[in-house]
Amino acid sequence: MAAEAEFTARGVRIDKRRRSLTRAGQVRITDGRLELLTSYGSEIDSAPVATVRAGTSWFASGERAHAEVNGTRYVLTMEGGEPSPHPAESAVPAPEGTAPAAGSTARRFVEAVRRAGSRHEGSAKGRDLPPSW
Repeated sequence: MAAEAEFTARGVRIDKRRRSLTRAGQVRITDGRLELLTSYGSEIDSAPVATVRAGTSWFASGERAHAEVNGTRYVLTMEGGEPSPHPAESAVPAPEGTAPAAGSTARRFVEAVRRAGSRHEGSAKGRDLPPSW
């Protein structure tokens, strides 16, 4: 039986350096493991969340996060997209006229990495990226 995802965002643009890998990908944290998936469900990269570095830039869009997975840096743009089966972790913005969930999806992603990293301690914890990254 598969465990419930701790974080899921769909419709995520995943970039590696200046190259777009997918414009409608998925970011998922399940059982202490981060997975970056294409729109077809193929794995781009994955790693134990305790080894992943994640953060947001103070100067970038509120829906953009950075993640370093297995030494590879990715930019995750989490605006728009499909509804998630986990509404609190959805990448879809709140409907017009309603208050958005606390924090952006990018910030919730970083918080989910931290929470999962502390729960699934291994050789390292989910770490923050330096603000300039």
